[in-house]
Amino acid sequence: MISSLLLTLVLIVGVILFVPPVRRALISNRVLKIFRKILPKVSQTEQEALDAGTVWWDGDLFSGRPNWNKLLTYPKPKLSAEEKAFLAGPVEQLCAMLDEWRITRELYDLPPEVWQFIKDNGFFGMIIPKQYGGRGFSALAHSEVVMKISSRSGTAAVSVMVPNSLGPSELLLQYGTEEQKDHYLPRLAKGLEVPCFALTGPDAGSDAGAIPDYGIVCHGEFNGDEHVLGMRVTWEKRYITLGPVATLLGLAFKVHDPDGLLGDEKDLGITLALIPTNTPGVNIGRRHFPLDAAFQNGPNSGNDVFIPMEWVIGGLEGVGGGWRMLMNCLAVGRSISLPATSTGAAKLAARTTGAYGRVRVQFKTSIGRFEGVEEALARIGGNTYMMDAARVMTAGAVDLGEKPAVISAIVKYHLTERGRQAINDAMDVHGGKGICLGPGNYLGRHYQQIPVSITVEGANILTRNMIIFGQGAIRCHPYLLKEIHAASDTDATRASVQFDQAFSGHVIFTLGNGLRTLLHGLTGGTLGSAPGSVGPETQRYYSQLMRFSAAFAFLADISLLILGGALKRKERISARLGDILSLLYLCSATLKRYKDDGRPAADSPLLHWSMQDALYRMQQAFEGLLDNFPASGIARRVLRFMVFPLGKPFSQPSDKLGHEVATLMLSPGEARDRLTAGIYVPASADEPLGRLEQALQCAMVCEAVEAKLRAAVKTGRIPAQGDERIAAALKQRVITTAELELMGEMKSLRRGVIMVDDFPRDFGPEPGDEAASAPDAAPEQANACTASA
Repeated sequence: MISSLLLTLVLIVGVILFVPPVRRALISNRVLKIFRKILPKVSQTEQEALDAGTVWWDGDLFSGRPNWNKLLTYPKPKLSAEEKAFLAGPVEQLCAMLDEWRITRELYDLPPEVWQFIKDNGFFGMIIPKQYGGRGFSALAHSEVVMKISSRSGTAAVSVMVPNSLGPSELLLQYGTEEQKDHYLPRLAKGLEVPCFALTGPDAGSDAGAIPDYGIVCHGEFNGDEHVLGMRVTWEKRYITLGPVATLLGLAFKVHDPDGLLGDEKDLGITLALIPTNTPGVNIGRRHFPLDAAFQNGPNSGNDVFIPMEWVIGGLEGVGGGWRMLMNCLAVGRSISLPATSTGAAKLAARTTGAYGRVRVQFKTSIGRFEGVEEALARIGGNTYMMDAARVMTAGAVDLGEKPAVISAIVKYHLTERGRQAINDAMDVHGGKGICLGPGNYLGRHYQQIPVSITVEGANILTRNMIIFGQGAIRCHPYLLKEIHAASDTDATRASVQFDQAFSGHVIFTLGNGLRTLLHGLTGGTLGSAPGSVGPETQRYYSQLMRFSAAFAFLADISLLILGGALKRKERISARLGDILSLLYLCSATLKRYKDDGRPAADSPLLHWSMQDALYRMQQAFEGLLDNFPASGIARRVLRFMVFPLGKPFSQPSDKLGHEVATLMLSPGEARDRLTAGIYVPASADEPLGRLEQALQCAMVCEAVEAKLRAAVKTGRIPAQGDERIAAALKQRVITTAELELMGEMKSLRRGVIMVDDFPRDFGPEPGDEAASAPDAAPEQANACTASA
């Protein structure tokens, strides 16, 4: 009797769950009604933002079961011979021409000859195809060029990157008419036009979709014709990079058609147009001064400026399509430009701080040997390694044809933040050397200018708290977007069927991830599979990322279930979920880099430090999420048990591992060169960075000599201090004459490195007296020391 009842119950449940018409009638249709009530209203601009770009590896991470073999089979991004030649030729020449101190302190602009060099050598046309006279470079090449320039001059890097990022070139390539492309792209490629793009205004910053600028469709006079169809446009913009020197203004504004000249719709939405800056009524305005950076940036405005309809990007068909254009192009721009500049700054911090830590001596010890300094060096090295991995992998995705909307937000936020951390750590190690500005300070301007990267193209606070998970949850989730589309369908029958299919799949997806989360937790993540080709040193990382991916997908669904549309307002919950997704992506890029590089053993400290740090950060993000989860205490305890049934398994990287990373950065070698590859390193001792590099080489040579001196002091053979020590050491044959000369060279180079710039008391010029920079080491001394090395 009991067995018959149980069988009947199982059959009833089976019919309800697995017979679609019954399931729809009893479950899905009821859920659909609730779903429609809690689903927040999405504006047109929000919908276009959600639909922008493509889903790539972020979709795998959101699935809870990332396919590592798929990731690792993506080809390693590589530069072409032409791109390598450009980096070794014009980019190297440009960097040699740049003096950031003079640019930011005296000229407040790039010198005229630098502007001309940039234009003549096609720096403005890197993304423009060769058929239009551009260089047609890959996204990776674009990133490498910007990164190298940024390590030398933030002003020049911004000036080069903006025309190749979100602006007229990209918009024309994607959406321009053939006539617009044929006219403007060759001129932009040759530098005959200097472009800018005006979106942000006083009343619309991060909420760019709320721009008040408008255009009224009308007929007007243009080139002697009084009946030209166009618009009268009024706007006020600010923070527009290259605006003060631009000849071609890209402008975003809302279009209204009160007389119905284009159809029945009165409010046509955001539209983009290209306006020559010499057009009557265009006011370019003055300049902003963003944190001692000298790149051209300023406001512009216009009042009732008539423009013909053919100036709209895409022509008449482009009217009202501007927000979609912006969102799609922004995904590419944020993937390349800002990650490149931030990585360039981090690589500079890594290379200089390691060298300075070896050359600078306090308490008779290189400061890089102090454990406190080692801690900062480890952070710089580990962050830089992971940043570069994410930069390269993301550029590679763009070259594969992706427009990674969510990933672009991830790398924009996390690489600029890690770049800020690297520069801050570098400043702490350099101390007074870092805080005294002058021609000899290679870090100060980067420290001042890093907040610019934090602020632009989506402020970091907004990006972390609202965009990464907010956009990722809808775009990357395998079922949520399908449910939203079904709920919005006005055909009741079709909506019911589509929602039922998506909802039933969603339920199975959530339950599966919940079960795997618990199993992974109970087994310490050992059930997670790792590709056999990656090597034993990284297999555990793949397994743990599989575990955290499942836990993330499960908690994301639970958050959506409990909070629904309110999750949009729970920014800190959204931020922590976004942190986990972001760290999963950064770890994926790091593991791929290590494999793509051939798993070099010398790089393993960087790999292990960055991965262990990221896993610990993910664990803390889960903890913060669970501690603040808007549910009952019992529910939180259940969720915590599912994610961490055996407790928290991860700790911060050990001091021993940090010591290994610091040691790698303190010594010239292949690992240090790979970590900082792609930045500008001048060879001349007349350059502060060149002098530092030569001092590092000399310090390495002299360490054996200094060790002999210390041993002789300990045995009492020579005095402990002063010039008497050196004279006695030579007399006692502790050192040779050649070694004495090396010590003299080291003293000169070390003094050249540690000296800071000084100026007249009023900081003004004096006849025959210029700002005194650090004394130069004689070239023959540096060469002798390098030869000894």
